[in-house]
Amino acid sequence: MSVRIAAVQMCSGTDPEANAEAMARLVRQAAGDGATYIQTPEMTGAVQRDRNGLKAVLRGEADDLIIRTAADLAAELDVFVHVGSTAIAREDGKIANRGFLFAPGGRRVCSYDKIHMFDVDLDNGESWRESAAYTPGNVAKVAQLPFGKLGFAICYDVRFPELFKAEAQAGAEIISVPAAFTRQTGEAHWETLLRARAIENGVYIVAAAQAGLHQDGRETFGHSIIVDPWGRVLAAAGGSGEAVIVADIDVAAVKAARDRIPNLKNGRPFSVEEVALPAKGGVAA
Repeated sequence: MSVRIAAVQMCSGTDPEANAEAMARLVRQAAGDGATYIQTPEMTGAVQRDRNGLKAVLRGEADDLIIRTAADLAAELDVFVHVGSTAIAREDGKIANRGFLFAPGGRRVCSYDKIHMFDVDLDNGESWRESAAYTPGNVAKVAQLPFGKLGFAICYDVRFPELFKAEAQAGAEIISVPAAFTRQTGEAHWETLLRARAIENGVYIVAAAQAGLHQDGRETFGHSIIVDPWGRVLAAAGGSGEAVIVADIDVAAVKAARDRIPNLKNGRPFSVEEVALPAKGGVAA
């Protein structure tokens, strides 16, 4: 069954109200283009490096403007709206980097908390400690939708192929990778990683991205992308500013790709043995 999907590229600022307005405008544009599944980027609600500034706008699920707006849009437009992620105040007082999927009618399907935290020091002097602000998730999700099974990942999760393999083996035919990739890492690895995850697992990849120079001084890579199960790019955006990209997909292509290269079936358990250099005159085991 063919379905039109969309990835919405944003340049979210520090004000959730302005970001909600931008999201609504772009989601309506995607729906107008015929998309029935529409994904927004990581941190749709606010891109904010300052933790005090983030805490000032932080809300729980029941009071979050982005969540409410997404549910209303799903009801109004009769589409699936997937908030790639937004910062949410947890009941324990901590913060989650959490994605939300709403079905037509505004019903909430599920949420997903980013599992892998971006704790890195880059060559250009940028240093990120996502785990200092956010509590990681520990549950992967696969949702049964009318047009296929959707798996969830967020940004840095893309560097952990075991997550994608587990979701593919659980039946995922499409895996979402909303992101706010830095420019440096995006230029090096963004498209390569996404196409590799598609090829390895025979899945569609949908990756809505943040793009451009943000109010908080951060610069993100953009280049939102949709990839088919054979690794071919079906649609892609540029590296700055807002965009809406769409592609028509059919999960029958997933079975076709997996039949041609059945690596998910062919995997075998194995162990790793470390071998030491033999002593002079000795023989390796």
